[in-house]
Amino acid sequence: MAQLICKDLSLGYNGNVLLSNLNFIVEEGNYLCIVGENGTGKSTLMKTILHLQKPLSGSIKTSDGLLQSQIGYLPQQTQIQRDFPASVLEIVLSGFQAKPGFLFWYSAAQKKEAMANIERMDIKDLADKCYRNLSGGQQQRVLLARALCATKKMLLLDEPVTGLDPIATNEMYELIDSLNKSGISIIMISHDIHFAVEHASHILHIGKHVFFGTKDEYCSSDIGKMYLNLEEVE
Repeated sequence: MAQLICKDLSLGYNGNVLLSNLNFIVEEGNYLCIVGENGTGKSTLMKTILHLQKPLSGSIKTSDGLLQSQIGYLPQQTQIQRDFPASVLEIVLSGFQAKPGFLFWYSAAQKKEAMANIERMDIKDLADKCYRNLSGGQQQRVLLARALCATKKMLLLDEPVTGLDPIATNEMYELIDSLNKSGISIIMISHDIHFAVEHASHILHIGKHVFFGTKDEYCSSDIGKMYLNLEEVE
């Protein structure tokens, strides 16, 4: 059964239509990679899924027991966010603030869960460190741990490896794979089409051409063949 249903969706801002009549679903345990050219509405789609922006038309609905508040989010970082002067534990704990009924303090159970997510990301030794002093890869692990405090069902990741070196990039991809294998549905924006077809279960390609289907269907489609060949040429 579908956790997320996108029906006849049109997106845009300031009178500009970026996407129209978009349809796709995400089922429990899916790994959906959103690919396509720059400026085609990938980040706008993600913000719309999170209800941070309204669609021009159409709808995005959750189902199969998934609540809107149970979607975790790892956005692209700004320089201001990278320099945030808080401890790793404080950053991770803040993931609980999006949950309904948050009472402006953290319970013992939440603190225990935050530490468990920190350990899950293999950054236990950084728990008391200042976030701004960490490497890019370490910061992304912190933000993943934070997102896990908001959800056990679905994670939205907007270019999670941007700015990371090759080693940190591979480590981040491995962490995301492990989270998906544990049962968490993944929706990730990626510019790396070859990575997408290697790791994802489904592909949503948006832009001048639109495609939604399994990665095997994408690889055998005209649009998939065209963009995979373009990547190889580059």
